[in-house]
Amino acid sequence: MNNNGKVLLDIRGVDKTYHSDGVAVNVLKNLDLQIMEGEIVFIMGPSGVGKSTLLNVIGTLDRQSAGQISIDGHDISTYSDLELARFRNERIGFIFQFHHLLPDFSALENVMMPEMIRANHSSAGTERATKLLEDVGLGHRLHHRPSQLSGGEQQRVAIARALMNQPRLILADEPTGDLDRANSETLFNLILKLNREYKQTFVIVTHDDQLAQKAHRIIYLRDGKVDRQEVLKEL
Repeated sequence: MNNNGKVLLDIRGVDKTYHSDGVAVNVLKNLDLQIMEGEIVFIMGPSGVGKSTLLNVIGTLDRQSAGQISIDGHDISTYSDLELARFRNERIGFIFQFHHLLPDFSALENVMMPEMIRANHSSAGTERATKLLEDVGLGHRLHHRPSQLSGGEQQRVAIARALMNQPRLILADEPTGDLDRANSETLFNLILKLNREYKQTFVIVTHDDQLAQKAHRIIYLRDGKVDRQEVLKEL
């Protein structure tokens, strides 16, 4: 990792505690982490160590119980729910294991959805969505609905959608978990290509040791905090 780069994500002393039937479950424990602009970082560790919880907190889908999170110089710990929703739409992209595409909309319309949410639809937006689908190899599938696409194609639509608003940070939770080995390799090679082309930062939760070896860095969680890190290549 190039220590002279810019810190995009700065997490300091983050805790996350859930309460169930009067019992407090401390999932994240005083967690510290920095991720650099342009990195591809994999989050790994046994089930139940807080990987998805960490992703949800970073992505503002859930609030931490304590600590500070800054993204691109913005301390989101102080934001209201409305401010978080706006920030999330403009600066964070999400890729989930099960795609979450809207079944009644075409691939093109699904990719354009983040812009539609901002009530900011334009011809330039249509052109950008088309270009993104072409970038992920689906220029010939613009008007197909999700049911007409394979699982790998649906996940490529989800990646294009995550990039639509040119977010600074892309978060992916087991993005290859529902795909076979060949499609998993294809999907991750696509993420590498997009990272090089668009310079966006990817934080990916996975159990796939083989794919993780292609990242810039692997961060291993244990007992709710960073256990160790493995730097694989320089930025």
